[in-house]
Amino acid sequence: MAERITVAVLAGTTREKRESIKAAWYIAEFGRQLPDVEIIFVDPKEFYFPGDGNDPEGKDPRYTEITAKADAFFVITPEYNHSFPGTLKRMLDSELENYNHKPIAFAGASSGNWGGVRAVESLLTAVRETGLVSLSWDVYFPRVQEIFDENGAIKPEHKERYDRNVGKLYDELLWMARLFKSAREANTTDS
Repeated sequence: MAERITVAVLAGTTREKRESIKAAWYIAEFGRQLPDVEIIFVDPKEFYFPGDGNDPEGKDPRYTEITAKADAFFVITPEYNHSFPGTLKRMLDSELENYNHKPIAFAGASSGNWGGVRAVESLLTAVRETGLVSLSWDVYFPRVQEIFDENGAIKPEHKERYDRNVGKLYDELLWMARLFKSAREANTTDS
């Protein structure tokens, strides 16, 4: 039996009419079906991040607890003006100590043809600075409003493709999470 891995799935925006939340729900639900995986869904609408940076007064203690527990992260970001939302940046900036040496996977979503690729590319520089380790490929949801129905369920004609791609990305994320978790634990016992 594999060691249990906790993945925090982060929705990337608080926008009222956000379509990317459907992709985030799908990715979280997909992860819940995997053996030995615990999914913690993080909707930024449910958290409060005052100010900027990594200062103690700018943290939400509930989010701090989640990031400490998580062995890996899966971010779903919409693309706004060729970049990612400020909400996501604020979340990522708040917990540098808890991110170090943990892997992160990305999914992009947009209403256009690009699927959020520019948002994900913009995130890479910021994420590198947090100590998170990004995977070498991502999943994209172009025309996200056409992939999911009004209730947020993936449409049958898209399910096989996204199940395959998201499954492969989870395989890589979980492999890295187990590797890094083992190394972090060995480093703790050696000190």
